[in-house]
Amino acid sequence: MSYAPVTDGDPDPGEIVWTWVPYEERDGRGKDRPVLVVATERAGTLLAVALTSKPHSGDGDFVPIGAGGWDSQGRPSWVNLDRVFRVHPAGMRREAALLARKPYEGVEVRLRARYGWSV
Repeated sequence: MSYAPVTDGDPDPGEIVWTWVPYEERDGRGKDRPVLVVATERAGTLLAVALTSKPHSGDGDFVPIGAGGWDSQGRPSWVNLDRVFRVHPAGMRREAALLARKPYEGVEVRLRARYGWSV
């Protein structure tokens, strides 16, 4: 995990991209939604967490990241820490925006604490 966005069409940690995300019911359904790329794995896959515009103030599973170009209505967003997705770069639909370093680092700290990921 390290903040390294480069707007080159390839997903990088710190970028918000659109990809298919399965529903929590794990019944084969899902939808295209924005995710924050948080890490690149050695195999070339990526780790990402889903965004939501539904308010989650005070919910420990969510980190507020503010508003940005990933939401056409300019709504504030939250990152859901509860589910981490492995995404193949070919499964990315499009780059949506860069997340500023400070909110990214807030997400990174919370993910490391929650899952015991080392620095």
